[in-house]
Order: sequence, then structure tokens, then C-alpha cells
Amino acid sequence: MNAVAYTATTTRVLRQLRADHRTVAMIVLVPSLLMTLLYFMYQNTPTGPGGVSLFDRIAVTMLGILPFVVMFLVTSIAMQRERSSGTLERLLTTPLTKTALLGGYGSAFSLAAAVQAALACAVSFGLLGVTSEGSVLWVLVVAVLVAVLGVSLGLLCSAFARTEFQAVQFMPVLVIPQFLLCGLLVPREQLPDWLRWISNALPLSYAVEALQQITHDPGTTALMVRDLLVVAAFAAAALALGAATLRRRTP
Repeated sequence: MNAVAYTATTTRVLRQLRADHRTVAMIVLVPSLLMTLLYFMYQNTPTGPGGVSLFDRIAVTMLGILPFVVMFLVTSIAMQRERSSGTLERLLTTPLTKTALLGGYGSAFSLAAAVQAALACAVSFGLLGVTSEGSVLWVLVVAVLVAVLGVSLGLLCSAFARTEFQAVQFMPVLVIPQFLLCGLLVPREQLPDWLRWISNALPLSYAVEALQQITHDPGTTALMVRDLLVVAAFAAAALALGAATLRRRTP
């Protein structure tokens, strides 16, 4: 990868993001606002065993799921907009490699994801009273990593989409099944065998498992480290596959 081209691409995308105030607001504020909404939704629900409210049981996990969903949606649409405007086609006629192109996009949106995750964690732990047995820093690390996974999958899907509408259509195919099978709604061990096998092949399942480990264990467990490595591997593989499948709109 050409370092100069990679840096220039990252800088260009960050400048575009800075000029698009609505996109910046969606990336940075939406997860925090949704966490606040969940807090008021579950404010008056009865506490469960051990005096733990339903919100406290799901809050840390949602800090990983919400950035994943938002970054997938924003990234896939933003990259497809580059294609439809002709910018992507012009870039691919230059010596800029596909790896440097997607790497630059991934880095720019990952920086935005880090800001998003930091704000969501600050709001949740600082204002909404969320607690965790493990370190808040570990929650932040997982939230950023899962957001990067959303960026990588969004870039991958944008390589196959021809319109922004098609890019959005990948969401019910790749995002919603992961949300349903990740272990938040139903523990994975209680799923039928065939659904559990599918769940084991989905990266969000490992992210949720890592966050659950952080919620209940004050230390760094081997299972949590394994889960983080799996999520990171999925993110890197999605980015590499996106670079391999990226095509110009015209021959």
C-alpha cells in the first residue's frame, strides 16, 4: 500500500465528513441518543434477580451493537455515493490502488467511529448510570472494534451495490440476522443447533460475547481476548475482500 496515497485518501474523506454536518451528527450522536431512549424506556420496569434492571443488563451490549449498525449504514451509503457521483471511477483511473482507497476510507470512518464510541460510553457510564464489572476502557475498545467491523462490512457491501437503495438493502441481509442471533435476545446456547451454528459464523456474536464477559468479569478473560481477535479478523477480511471485489462502474 502506498503510504502517501493512503494518507491522502484518509484526509480527503475526513474533510468530506467534516463538511457533511448531517452525516457527522448521525455518526456521533445517534448511538448516544438511542442509549438515552433505551434508558427512559426501561426506567420503570421491575428489576430482575439481584436488583439489576433490564436496562443495566442490556446497556453494555447495546454499546457494541448500535455503533455497528450506524457505521454499516453510513459507510455503505457514503461509498456508493462516491460511485454514483463518478468520483470512485475517476480515482480508479489513477495509480491509487484499491487497497489504499478502501484503507483510507476505513481509517477515516474508523476515526469517526472512535469518537462515536467514546461519546456513547461517556453518556452511558457518566450520565445514565450504566455499570460494569470490567473496565470501561475495555467496553470502549470493543465498541470501537465493532464499529470498525461495521465500516468494513459497509465497504464490502458497497462494492456489490449499484445504487444507494441497493446498499441499504444489504442491511436486512447482513445486519438484522446478526442482531437476532448474537445472544442479546435469546442466549446462544438456547438456540436450535442449526441456528447456533449460524450464530457461530457471525462476527457480532463474538462481539456481544466479549461485552458480556466485560459486564460480568472484572478481569481480562481468555474468552474475551479470543472474541476480540475473531472480530478483528472478520473486519480485516471484509476490508480485504472489499478491495478485491471493488470494480469501476464502466469497463
